[in-house]
Amino acid sequence: MKQTILIVEDDKMIRDLISIYLKKSGYDVVEAVDGEEAKEVFLSKHPCLIILDLMLPKLSGEEFCTWVREQERNEVSIIMLSAKSRIEDKINGLKIGADDYIVKPFEPEELLAHIEAVLRRTGQFCQKITYDGLCIKPRKGEVLLLDQEVKLTKHEFNLLYYFMENPNTVISRESLLNQLYPYADKLILDRTIDAHIKKLRKKIEENPAVPKRIITVRGMGYKFVTE
Repeated sequence: MKQTILIVEDDKMIRDLISIYLKKSGYDVVEAVDGEEAKEVFLSKHPCLIILDLMLPKLSGEEFCTWVREQERNEVSIIMLSAKSRIEDKINGLKIGADDYIVKPFEPEELLAHIEAVLRRTGQFCQKITYDGLCIKPRKGEVLLLDQEVKLTKHEFNLLYYFMENPNTVISRESLLNQLYPYADKLILDRTIDAHIKKLRKKIEENPAVPKRIITVRGMGYKFVTE
């Protein structure tokens, strides 16, 4: 389960350099070139760490950082990048919600070391799987759809988690039954799974009657579609 990092940087050369190093280190990377775009990416991709330049068009880094914290998303780590080296600037960045502050210019290896250090402290809160605005956080028992919390029962949550761990794969009803009821009487009807999926679709599908996330594969089972 890869961790997603959002780079918010209007300088393409710096953005590309950071992106290359992060991808080589095994992270998923999403990008934004200004504060307004960063809001959209943040809400749709649910990053667990943000690398944030302060001098941004449309919405400053400080304003974006404050906005993130106002979303009650304190589990998201923020590392600020800035040419401002005064101690007052660093203190202000930390006060408004940054977890770390790096002064430009910097070496990519230095940034990676800071990222690893921050995620050692906060990474356990960031384990998640995200597809097309649907995000599940196994450790926290949370599901978010377009950044809005979705209330699921225990079986619905386990079912969705299993689907999202095995995307674009046909899963039989028998496998789903074994996942939800590993010690139960195997005479439990397939209709039990159908009922769970019907309820789950009502909570995560735009149109439950024409599902696009969890589809039925006739004669075989179900598939969680991300493509």
